[in-house]
Amino acid sequence: MQTNWSQQHSEALREYLARGMSFSAIAEAINAKFKTLYSRNAALGRAKRMGLFSPNQPTNLPRRWPRRRPRAKAAGLHKSRERHAPELITRMPVFARTQAPKLRCVELVPRHLSLVDLEAVDCRYPYGGEVDGEPITFCGHPRREDSSYCTAHFHLTRAPFSPSERRETTVSPRLVEVA
Repeated sequence: MQTNWSQQHSEALREYLARGMSFSAIAEAINAKFKTLYSRNAALGRAKRMGLFSPNQPTNLPRRWPRRRPRAKAAGLHKSRERHAPELITRMPVFARTQAPKLRCVELVPRHLSLVDLEAVDCRYPYGGEVDGEPITFCGHPRREDSSYCTAHFHLTRAPFSPSERRETTVSPRLVEVA
């Protein structure tokens, strides 16, 4: 592909355009005359840069297809219609924002142990700490062997229908006197 047009090539382009040749015929004629490899688009681009052709001017190219006449619009036939969503596509209802419920286990009354008072076998389910300065305490009941939580809190923290390593166990909470 050749990108630099010599003066002779540009003059030939100008001459062929004056004769009314198409750009593909001009490219073929210049290639045959000067042994070049110009394409139709190269001839068209050079003509635009030389100011010989612009998209707004009528071209001297032979038309292959007859031009369609523009259709006259009938007045008042097309009225704007209200647009409705199809029945299959319904809008998602907007719900008011609600406060998330506090999760708690109704089966157990937590011992509310501090982190320092927890033993290795105690449940570490946290309580409190929602408000600045409120102390965080922990459940303190005996934990499962495979978890940091007691059985009740273990099930509380899992999705209700997810198959997990649940097993039937009995919970025996420790009774502690509160002073």
